Amino acid sequence: MSTFDFSGLGVAMATPFGQNGKIDFNLLDFHVDYLIDNGVDYIVTLGTTAETPTLNSEEYTAVYTTVLKRVSGRVPVILGLGGNNTAAIVEKISSIGSCLNDFAAILSVTPYYNKPSQEGLYRHFAAIAEASPVPVVLYNVPGRTGVNMEAGTTLRLATDFPGRIAAIKEASGKLDQIAEIIAAAPEGFKVISGDDALALPMIRLGASGVISVLGNALPSSFGRLVHSALNGDNTDADALQDRFSTLYPLLFRDGNPSGIKALLALNPSIGYPETLRLPLVPVTAATRDAIAEELRKLNEFLH
Repeated sequence: MSTFDFSGLGVAMATPFGQNGKIDFNLLDFHVDYLIDNGVDYIVTLGTTAETPTLNSEEYTAVYTTVLKRVSGRVPVILGLGGNNTAAIVEKISSIGSCLNDFAAILSVTPYYNKPSQEGLYRHFAAIAEASPVPVVLYNVPGRTGVNMEAGTTLRLATDFPGRIAAIKEASGKLDQIAEIIAAAPEGFKVISGDDALALPMIRLGASGVISVLGNALPSSFGRLVHSALNGDNTDADALQDRFSTLYPLLFRDGNPSGIKALLALNPSIGYPETLRLPLVPVTAATRDAIAEELRKLNEFLH
């Protein structure tokens, strides 16, 4: 099993689509380089921000193959691999085969829509852990899935599958629940913020870092906040948190990744198209203008 410690800034990469709606693999390569050159600690490919539900199986494979090749071992890569059909996920793990060993871990979201019980969640992730040749990062995001994985279930999985279930990306927003997991987690089990706005308070509770949406466009400055927090530099972390505080909700006002694609398009270093696949659409003009203003203020603050 991987010895990767899931610390620092991870970025949940968006998927660039051209005006024709097809994946722009040249821009995907460029984006990988941009993130690594600007100090990200690891990359997550094919998570929610990647619009993964809109990709067919050939595109899914092409994206992770492209990302792995471009990264070429420079940073760890985590593969998004989840769903609400346990048997189908286990079969997908099998079909990917030995290529999975090139990933540091898989990130697997709690099943959505069918809303399993806590016992159902436990058995679902137990089956994935037993099938996966690499560690599993649980992903709890009840705002999207309709089910919250409680602290007791997370801790049971962490205890019963040491090393195989290595971390959780917690995006419940429930700081009391998150604190309970951190306090009682077995040695080596990591808690990762799944919410940019809560990365700082979660790190102060003992989280190892964040899997970020914002980091797609601003890896250097948001990475500075994360590393300042991890290093105990409260003055710098607090100043950056204050500066980002208005931008956080703007990126999600019209949905994710609509907001981050607007910010990527506004960043001249990237030149990212704002193209999304239905049912997602670009942000409104008002939201785009507000994001642009916050970006201007941030650039003034940093320079």
